Amino acid sequence: MAQKQSILGRIAQLTRANVNAMLDKAEDPEKMLDQLVRDYTNSIAEAEDTVAQTIGNLRLAEADHAEDVAAAKEWGAKAIAASQKADALRTAGQPSEADRFDQLAKVALGKQIGFENEAKTAAPAIAQQNETVEKLKTGLVTMRSRLDDLKTRRDQLVARQKTAAAQAQVQQAVGSINVLDPTSELSRFEEKVRREEARVAGHAELQASSLDAQFEELEADTTQLEIEARLAELKGQLGTSSAPQVESAPEQPAS
Repeated sequence: MAQKQSILGRIAQLTRANVNAMLDKAEDPEKMLDQLVRDYTNSIAEAEDTVAQTIGNLRLAEADHAEDVAAAKEWGAKAIAASQKADALRTAGQPSEADRFDQLAKVALGKQIGFENEAKTAAPAIAQQNETVEKLKTGLVTMRSRLDDLKTRRDQLVARQKTAAAQAQVQQAVGSINVLDPTSELSRFEEKVRREEARVAGHAELQASSLDAQFEELEADTTQLEIEARLAELKGQLGTSSAPQVESAPEQPAS
């Protein structure tokens, strides 16, 4: 009975266990849940063995009780038969034989009383064992239900923990690359690119300005050469003719 009470006590203790409080104190909740599942499983296996043994002992006690009841009934029948035989012999004038059968009836009655007492004594113990077995069965049902619930919650909590950890990593990664933060690496790189683009644009503008000046100077030289050529042509015409004729100006070469 002490062993049975120990099993029942552990079942009650595990059934009343505050899982949330245990998890709050645990450094590794996943390992804590796994250990709790193992504890439940081991306690259920131990309780099942104890319940099976208790039921076996109960069935033996019930069988012995049934045998005692049957034996008491049988010896009662023998006592009746012996007593009837004694009465018949006494009526037939055989008192000595009658006394012998009466003595057998007394022996049978003694046997009957002995088996009745054994059956009467065993009845409360059998009733108590039946009550214990029912409590153990109820405890096992509760434990199995709690174990199923614990396994389900374990899987859910572990999945939620992993999801939360993954989300935290994502948030940390996103926070480390904030494009709106002027001090972030991306913003500094963007500013560097903009400065490089501005430098290249400045060089291009400077080169374009210098090229335009060169073409303007070239155009001025071309005009001056044309003026000198026309002046020489004009002087030649004046030297060959006293009355210079006005000719149409030659077509200006394309600059």
